[in-house]
Amino acid sequence: MQISHETIYRALYVQTRGTLRADLAKQLSTGRTKRVPHGSTRSSSPYTDAFRISERPAEVADRAVPGHWEGDLIIGAHGTAIGTLVERTSRFVLLLHLPGDHTADTVATSMIAAMKDLPVHLRRSITWDRGTELADYRRITAELNAPVFFCDPHSPWQRGSNENTNRLLRHWFEKGSDLSVHDPAELRRVQNALNHRPRPTLDMATPTQRLAELLAAA
Repeated sequence: MQISHETIYRALYVQTRGTLRADLAKQLSTGRTKRVPHGSTRSSSPYTDAFRISERPAEVADRAVPGHWEGDLIIGAHGTAIGTLVERTSRFVLLLHLPGDHTADTVATSMIAAMKDLPVHLRRSITWDRGTELADYRRITAELNAPVFFCDPHSPWQRGSNENTNRLLRHWFEKGSDLSVHDPAELRRVQNALNHRPRPTLDMATPTQRLAELLAAA
């Protein structure tokens, strides 16, 4: 006979009762009192009716048309976070200050404030992971007039520009550090440093130079 790990997990959760069940929850690293089987679907997902990345315009893929952004959160100690956005054509970076929390309302408010003054042709779309921090995507779409597309589950590579940018940002925002200590002025300093760095992918131009060219062309 062969018994899978899923069978063992279910046996532990279903057969334990009373104080034994409470002790089990304390010992498990997740602290859960219920088993959520892998592969199960959760009907409470806020993205049931959202645009999928497969519905994103084909023009996004080749970077020929500017104004398409990718975003995510950098997570630090104690649940602290910084929002990151990168424009696919110029690789220009915007950092979102999230000092208290990274709830959907906080992230939406910060993103709208950071992007609202961009010309319309430089905010055509936003692609994000399926984290609950973007559950207020309808408000973002309405106020920025930019549709939000969501990656497939567990597919961070679908936001390749943003993933690469986040790796670069770890030079300033180390893993496991408290990110709430970085005020808006510090985020602007880091943002400017990254945007003024020559990129081989831009023929050694900087994101700031490329964004200026896009603004001038408009």
